[in-house]
Amino acid sequence: MNRSIESFKSMSKSLVNFQTPSEKASYVRNMFDQISGRYDLMNRVMTGGQDVRWRRLAIEKAQLPVDGKLLDIACGTGDLAFSALPKQPELVAAADFSLNMVRIGKEKLRDHETIRFLGADGLAMPFRTGSFDAVVTGFSMRNVIDVGTFIAEMARVVRPGGKVVILEITPVNNRLFGPLFRFYFHKVVPFVGGLLSGNRDAYTYLPQSVDIFLTADQLKEKMAQTGLRDVHYRKLNFGTVALHWGTVG
Repeated sequence: MNRSIESFKSMSKSLVNFQTPSEKASYVRNMFDQISGRYDLMNRVMTGGQDVRWRRLAIEKAQLPVDGKLLDIACGTGDLAFSALPKQPELVAAADFSLNMVRIGKEKLRDHETIRFLGADGLAMPFRTGSFDAVVTGFSMRNVIDVGTFIAEMARVVRPGGKVVILEITPVNNRLFGPLFRFYFHKVVPFVGGLLSGNRDAYTYLPQSVDIFLTADQLKEKMAQTGLRDVHYRKLNFGTVALHWGTVG
């Protein structure tokens, strides 16, 4: 379904009640295309720079061998891909269905010939089975229209024994910290996001999408259901972010 950005702005205050999966996919793609220019800046501001450390932890869990091959799917501007370079991989593929994100990622490349950016849909990846030693994704799972298929595709393109790693914001149930975080996430983030990116709707959608997303335990179970083994997770940042990892085969 193709709708203009203006039509999406006329939606109700809830930006997550999409009528069809294609409507959500179209909205998400347009949203990320719009905020791509300020995406990295907003990530640093919104997390106080902690997202850099979280991505490093995700790469550690990928256990990428020297001269290994890594896929960063739904890569945005490729921050996870760049975080993998100290591991001396042979190849890092960074793929996203927002072509504006891919374009900005390419602009960040400079002399990093190890990274290959491309446009791709995580629900139907253009890679052969077992092509990579590990696959990672950061802050993308809330945006896909079929979480199970996305995880299954991640597992498919990884060799047996390789790792699937997911970094995602998770619903907070802590009675003490939860209300404070929700105020920050639902009030402060949309306001600051609107100022910095010019698109308040994008940063209103963000907390709403977290509210209805799977808990860390539910995402762990979803990963296990796709056949991944030894699935674990670690909560970060007072339980607001969850790092999941599992083994293929």
